[in-house]
Amino acid sequence: MFTNRSAISALFLYTVLLLCGPQALSAQNLYYPPAGSEWETRSAEDLGLDASLINEAVTLAESNENSVDRDLRVAILQGFSREPYHGLAGPVKERGGPAGMIIKDGYIAASWGDLDRVDMTFSVTKSYLSTAAGLAWDRGLIRDLDHPVKNYVWDSTFDGEHNSGITWDHLLNQSSDWYGSLFGIDDWADRPSRQGDLDSWRMRELNEPGTLFKYNDVRVNLLAYSLLHVVREPLPMMLRREIMDPIGAGTTWRWFGYDNAMVLIDGIEMQSVSGGGHHGGGMFINTYDQARFGLLFARKGNWRGEQLISEEWIELAQTPSEPTPSYGYMWWTLKGDTQWENVPDHVYYAAGFGGNYILVDEENDLVIVTRWLDSSVLEEFAGIIYSALR
Repeated sequence: MFTNRSAISALFLYTVLLLCGPQALSAQNLYYPPAGSEWETRSAEDLGLDASLINEAVTLAESNENSVDRDLRVAILQGFSREPYHGLAGPVKERGGPAGMIIKDGYIAASWGDLDRVDMTFSVTKSYLSTAAGLAWDRGLIRDLDHPVKNYVWDSTFDGEHNSGITWDHLLNQSSDWYGSLFGIDDWADRPSRQGDLDSWRMRELNEPGTLFKYNDVRVNLLAYSLLHVVREPLPMMLRREIMDPIGAGTTWRWFGYDNAMVLIDGIEMQSVSGGGHHGGGMFINTYDQARFGLLFARKGNWRGEQLISEEWIELAQTPSEPTPSYGYMWWTLKGDTQWENVPDHVYYAAGFGGNYILVDEENDLVIVTRWLDSSVLEEFAGIIYSALR
């Protein structure tokens, strides 16, 4: 009797998997690392990689540490000293040395450095912020990405003829050209043009939203602020519950905002997080958990058969935007003019100051994470790894 019930249960499960589609069925055969650091390692040969080339790539990463000062307070203040009024507004942590992982078919093919060390990620944080937006969109809290944000955030933030036309899409692909001040920092003071003076920067001509890409952390932080009004809870709490806990991330990662970025929502004071470490703050995380996040995207948002974030959002995140084909929804692409030798153009990646990267390749089930890599060798480093694919 028990055997018959077992057979029936197995048949039922198989039928359900078939009805759910091939991805759900194949997910049962994919390797996913368990929670913690017990991530299975396999030899390069077993994973279809040329071991000598993988070793060459690791050696290149280890011997080409980014020159950014280990005291990141110094690095931030010196690196952005051209900006008016630039300073430290959020937490900063001294960085570690070069570290990274090469993940093939879910397994560790190679690793180097201290993988448990929690470090800043700077603008890699933007890809986590984009993911928070995807969760809000999947839930229906953002009904349409082409909706004006003023329909959701109706304080004075999006007042005016220009700002009122800004949509979620514009904020996500950094083409909003929003003007104003957020948490004491003016939009024009973030990465101003190399020419001009304070008056010319303040009185600049505005570009129609959606027409010009401009990398700008104030406007990125505006996205975080807007999402906070929509989800009505701190974004790190939502990310932990919906993404980080399900993929087995540890308890050491933190996502900070600026010290003065406190917002009253439903009578509760919450911190609006930053989308990078430009003034301090952003995502602080170890290499293992960074790789888990990358693997989730390589698996199109699916983890052990559970769709944590929709495939549609994963596709949107990596789709080249009209203002610049090399940028999607806070992920960089290899489309358009941005191409790397030996690296296929379907690869997309998160990038942060100091040589922090997550490269995602769905087609080859490949994830590459680097910490503190000299950015000038990134293309060569990635090209060696792709040359190792058999």
